[in-house]
Amino acid sequence: MDLLVGIDLGTSGCKITLINLEGKIIAKASGEYTTYHPKPSFSEQNPSDWFKAMKDCLYEIDCYSGQSGLRNIKAVSLDGSTHNAVLLDNKMNVIRPTIMWNDQRSKSEVEYLENGWGPEIFKIGFQKVAPTWTLPQLLWIKNNEPENFKRIHKIMFVKDYMRYLLTNSWDTDYIDAQGSLLYDIRGNKWSNDLCSLIDLPVSVLPPLCQPSDITGKVTEKAAAETGLPAGIPVICGTSDVIIEDYASGANHPGQCILKLATAGNVNLITEKPRPDPLTLTYSNVIPGTWLTIVATNSATSAMRWFRDVFCTEETNEALQTGKNIYQIMAQKADAINPGSDGLIFHPYLMGERSPYWDPSLRASFTGATMAHTKGHFIRALMEGVGFSLRDCYRIIEKMKLEVTELIIIGGGAKSDTWSQIICDIFGKPAVRPAVTDASYGSALLAGVGAGYFPNITEAVRKCVKMDKIFTPDPDNHIIYGNMFRQYLQIHDNLADTYKGINNKLTVSKIVL
Repeated sequence: MDLLVGIDLGTSGCKITLINLEGKIIAKASGEYTTYHPKPSFSEQNPSDWFKAMKDCLYEIDCYSGQSGLRNIKAVSLDGSTHNAVLLDNKMNVIRPTIMWNDQRSKSEVEYLENGWGPEIFKIGFQKVAPTWTLPQLLWIKNNEPENFKRIHKIMFVKDYMRYLLTNSWDTDYIDAQGSLLYDIRGNKWSNDLCSLIDLPVSVLPPLCQPSDITGKVTEKAAAETGLPAGIPVICGTSDVIIEDYASGANHPGQCILKLATAGNVNLITEKPRPDPLTLTYSNVIPGTWLTIVATNSATSAMRWFRDVFCTEETNEALQTGKNIYQIMAQKADAINPGSDGLIFHPYLMGERSPYWDPSLRASFTGATMAHTKGHFIRALMEGVGFSLRDCYRIIEKMKLEVTELIIIGGGAKSDTWSQIICDIFGKPAVRPAVTDASYGSALLAGVGAGYFPNITEAVRKCVKMDKIFTPDPDNHIIYGNMFRQYLQIHDNLADTYKGINNKLTVSKIVL
């Protein structure tokens, strides 16, 4: 049996999916890794944790796939969270932990770049300067860790560093490159002008290729470490957001993806780029199409945070019964009335990107009373993430972009409760694919790159199936419409308060 494998290195953990050439899932595995928060606005990960999680997942797949184990894999592709730079010295050692996309430490660097060159940066990179981009992250390192900045010999991104460990190649695809704010989108090349703003040599940035290009083969050393067959082709891959949209079956302009993953996204396929300071603009993996992305920082990561901090009882129940912890939490939320009896959550645990681009914002539960239970807080969290997505969607409406279909994806979309909440908040039907993992899209891309599918759209047509259509409850939509107005008002009332609190925290100095 010829098999394909996709490896997703997302923000929260590694997911691997093994499929056959009909798109049927043969085996899958997942494992979490730690995000470190040494200071309130910091978010870092150790690349060594990614490799360990990948090896553990591959071992699990080999154990549970029986006669269809790793030895039958014919091609592999990887995807990863974007904006996250792995810095390597001249001996190819990792210099420091990777600053993640949701890190907010570079607020001062953002102000410096935006005040000095904001319009020029936007014209070249199609993006407004914000802490999520690699450009201000690197400037923070230059200002605060100058010795580490001087040691930079090569820069790779998450999936590319992992692929380097498999193949010794360090290419990246042009879509992941767009996520750095070091890339000239119109010129399809690294930007000397953007790199010069922080005195970064362009030579440290990787060669560029197509997402479906073969960039190397699994080495004997990597085969011994991971169990993957030596010599099989490794396809470049792309960012997790882009490949997850691809795996949802979204191929046409007007299709809008609502994503419940570590971050929450509203991703609309368009026929041409529509850059706007309040959105993210990326090429799509489907040739000739683009994505307008409006993204909130915290979605399922908020649920994971709540699980870790407040759900010891539910975690123990999951360990004792074998149930999924998130199913237990969803059951508690399902028992609560829509609107959570007036409890409202704002998911600004790591500041916020769209639609506010305000790193000073902080999360809050508002309206708590003695009558509220843990179930209320869980449901309010789900509803608050939904309101944040709806807040993002207002930008799509203001831009007057056509939306023909809503597709709900991501780990949170596996919950019928959460998916229905999103549907009721938006007041529109939403379809959920049978498979919502980025690793599935990467497995399809592996088949495209290795020639098992004739082209990128045929792989989706052949393999992607829909699972369920959610229709909005009119009464719930009215409840959520009223609460959404309160949600917006609470944001407006608290924004200045949070800014005042966070202005007292000095995290860096600007070197002029």
